[in-house]
Amino acid sequence: MIQSIPLKKLVPSPRNVRKSSDVLADLQLRADIAARGLLQNLVVRKGKRGKFEVEAGGRRLAALQALAEEGTLPDTHEVTCLVIEGEESEVREASLAENFQRLAMNPADEAQAFASIIEAGATTEDVARRFGLTLRFVEGRLRLASLAPCVFEALAEGTITLDMAKAYGAISDVERQAHVYAELQDAWYQITPDTIRRMVLDATVRGSDPRAVLVGRDAYIAAGGRIERELFDDDASESWIDVALLEDLAHKAMEEAAGKAALEFGLAWVRPTLGNYVSHDLVEGMSRLPCEPAPMTEKEVRELGELEADYDRVAAVLEDEDSDEEEIAKAERELVVIDRAMRALNDRPPVLADELKSEAGAFLVLSRNGEPTLVPQFYTETEVIADEGVVEAIEESGAAKPKGSSLSQRLLDELAMQRRDILAIHLANDPALALDFMVFTLADVDGHDWRAKKASTLVGSVASGPVTGFEAKDAPASAALAEFAGSLDESWRAGECDVKRFARFRALSDEARSAWLGHVVSRTLVASLACEGERSVPLHEALGSLLEIETAHWWRPTAANYFDRVAKARTLEALDGAGGPELVSRYAASKKAELASAAERIFSGNFIGEPEVKERAQAWVPPIMRFAGSEEAELADHGGDEAANVEATDEIAEQAA
Repeated sequence: MIQSIPLKKLVPSPRNVRKSSDVLADLQLRADIAARGLLQNLVVRKGKRGKFEVEAGGRRLAALQALAEEGTLPDTHEVTCLVIEGEESEVREASLAENFQRLAMNPADEAQAFASIIEAGATTEDVARRFGLTLRFVEGRLRLASLAPCVFEALAEGTITLDMAKAYGAISDVERQAHVYAELQDAWYQITPDTIRRMVLDATVRGSDPRAVLVGRDAYIAAGGRIERELFDDDASESWIDVALLEDLAHKAMEEAAGKAALEFGLAWVRPTLGNYVSHDLVEGMSRLPCEPAPMTEKEVRELGELEADYDRVAAVLEDEDSDEEEIAKAERELVVIDRAMRALNDRPPVLADELKSEAGAFLVLSRNGEPTLVPQFYTETEVIADEGVVEAIEESGAAKPKGSSLSQRLLDELAMQRRDILAIHLANDPALALDFMVFTLADVDGHDWRAKKASTLVGSVASGPVTGFEAKDAPASAALAEFAGSLDESWRAGECDVKRFARFRALSDEARSAWLGHVVSRTLVASLACEGERSVPLHEALGSLLEIETAHWWRPTAANYFDRVAKARTLEALDGAGGPELVSRYAASKKAELASAAERIFSGNFIGEPEVKERAQAWVPPIMRFAGSEEAELADHGGDEAANVEATDEIAEQAA
């Protein structure tokens, strides 16, 4: 039965199946309801004391209540509702059906809807404001509407993805878009957005292009390829006209090279790409296999030691103010040679265990000089990981959160290393736990499953991070680790041989030896995050729980180390967790750089606000930086990562109609 019910009598139902939301999507829905009213009724059930519990439409109810709080609507505003009855299981099923059966709009439909509204007289800014969307989002959808008809139809039919459609839109020439689309219809190789982008931007290809170098001039001409040459052109600057033919020949050459590489390295598969790097869409659904650089031989260790000594000797010439220009020039040339030799010894390709090769694969890229090059990183398709290097934070219950805005792999690696330092300084100060950890790890190695993630390197070597040369110099944990290492008693090092050094070490006090125990164990920790996927180390979560680590005391998010490097939506989610919708609305319209700067100030506690908001802000850290069992891990993360803007897109369709 349809009934109009005053807003003040509506309350959320605990049975509503949607438990997560999206801050930006909620703001968009609120703006849309303010502009046009509620376009879809709520589903309610009679509750106690004259109230009605909203079983489906919780986001719409929250938006209406927010508008009432800010005075846009009265609390007596009549809301159209469908009143249902039945057992609790039937009501919950209705809530699930209302959310589950709703179909998100195709991007092509959104584009047509926006275009029709603008044709009726609205501006781009009007559309963005009405639907609570960013101007950039609306402009992006309008660009889709101006694609070549064949490309737009393919997007509408689902023949190509949104990323592919955007790649066609890299150029405004619709004839070129249509031409490339037609050329790719008979392509036998996998078509990626990168392939499309290259072809629409390259009407012709120079002879120096990596694809041209790979195929060769003679093979291209023999296959019917055409070349145009100006008066002063040479083989490198001449123009190769038939780009689709060149792509086809290049793919075949790379396929052949990939087959040879698979046999040479004993891999299950090697997949080629004409790009000079492995793009994220290629590794989607794959897991990276563990592999470490091959150990140096005794001869190589001696060579490296000699090179380091030579480097110091030659560098002293440059540092000497009395060195003449000829000596300095000679020293600079020698340093280049020495540095190249040191790099050749240090830059060792990773070695894959023989037992992994039966399910391992790799990618063959096309280098800038036109040579097929195997990327020294191995993958397996037996496990699925998140797209584009994204990791999913784990809630205390152990369930992974839905995927949201992507974080770059570089940022994930840096955060993992900083979190590792936080765990390391705590473990270094708890030698009893460090001893237990060390003994357990060494004892467990006999039956260790090679597929399991290692928690440390525990063979005495120092664990290196995934980002070469990165140091969190201003991080308290890193500074505390350096101070801890500097306080160690190193008098035992004066022994002339290992026997005497060992005797001197045993003569140290219990306290001094305990400090060394904590130090050597803590420096073996690998970089990890509270996540699913490559950076997940469950044993680190157990250690963090035992140590009761509060990450917020040791690491604070800044513009440089976090906010400047994540999507704007993630920063707004963090603000929502600290200050709720009011704090979000204050900064929602800010540009990304301004928002990052403001967020840094807020989460450092350096702002004027209510004490409870400050307390939450100073305790907030991204879920992937928390340790299980800490107080901060129990904080509610109000801004879910799931893209939940289906109501807004449904209403776009209604407006366009």
